[in-house]
Amino acid sequence: MQDISSQPPHRPRVGIIGTGFMGGVHARSALLAGARIVGVAGSRIERARQHGFGRAFASADELIESGEIDVVHICTPNNLHAPLTLKALAAGLAVICEKPLATDVETAALMAARAAEAGLVATVPFVYRFHAMAREARQRVARGDVGRVVLVQGGYLQDWLLRPEDDNWRVDPEIGGPSRVFADIGSHWCDLAEFVTGDRITEVSAQTAVVQQARAGNGPVLTEDLVTVQFRTRGGALGSVTTSQVSPGRKNRLFLEVSGTEESIAFDQEQPERLWIGRRDGARLLVRDPETLSPAALPYSPLPAGHAQGYYDCFDAFVADSYAALRGEQRDGLPTFEDGARAARICAAVLDSARTREWTPC
Repeated sequence: MQDISSQPPHRPRVGIIGTGFMGGVHARSALLAGARIVGVAGSRIERARQHGFGRAFASADELIESGEIDVVHICTPNNLHAPLTLKALAAGLAVICEKPLATDVETAALMAARAAEAGLVATVPFVYRFHAMAREARQRVARGDVGRVVLVQGGYLQDWLLRPEDDNWRVDPEIGGPSRVFADIGSHWCDLAEFVTGDRITEVSAQTAVVQQARAGNGPVLTEDLVTVQFRTRGGALGSVTTSQVSPGRKNRLFLEVSGTEESIAFDQEQPERLWIGRRDGARLLVRDPETLSPAALPYSPLPAGHAQGYYDCFDAFVADSYAALRGEQRDGLPTFEDGARAARICAAVLDSARTREWTPC
């Protein structure tokens, strides 16, 4: 017999704003987490109807002001994140907002402050935190297995904007913001690096490049295709990261390697079942297995060993933890608006450094 005392006090009533790919991802995870999707709003009501979840609202404002939802997922282009989030917070709604949280530092900080002042759950899907082997890497650093961290390096490489005919709204700074590559995928890498190491990037030296000077439908390209960054951390480690959306053959290659005085650990998002561990006397692969994972990683490993987990599983865990926070539960490592504002600060420092050719604090 099911113990109903262990069940959530209610099913979250959810609204989804955004009818593109990410809207569908959020909706799927919301349903799996037990939510009831009340309605969807998008730029065109016919696209909202295609999702088939709840009813299609005529506008995002109508959905926010309906009084029928507890939490709203904002999955729109970047320039709409801030106005919709601030309106939702003012209406007393919890918010799950896609990153970047805002297209400038000041607005991202304001959003985090408003959520804190209202005491509302407000989270950002830095979902690579939710890979079991990323949690395992974090645990190895925290308990001292790697020794003192001295080097953090890696990158996030894609190729979906490789050719001049490749185009997307993110290319336009009026919609996507002043940064494209770093705001979109560099933010994921930096968040994961700080999450795994428990350390903060304090200073950056960056270069940016535009490889395709013009793209179909957008004229001259004003947002970067490539970024390379050197950095220092509060704990004294050195680091570097390369991000690209024009690297042929690379699809979503987020790679993070942390080297300490005792061992190195490496995580590859495209091979997320494995964690590489290197020591002076040899190296080995640690494979995801609930029988051997640390207690910190185990909750994010629901499948038996050999049954591969991936991006959807991470997103499901993130949304489930966000909803648990709605019930007043504490979930370790849940990325909040503070983390979103942190990512905005690093991104702004990267752009400033690339412009001035100087080391820039963040």
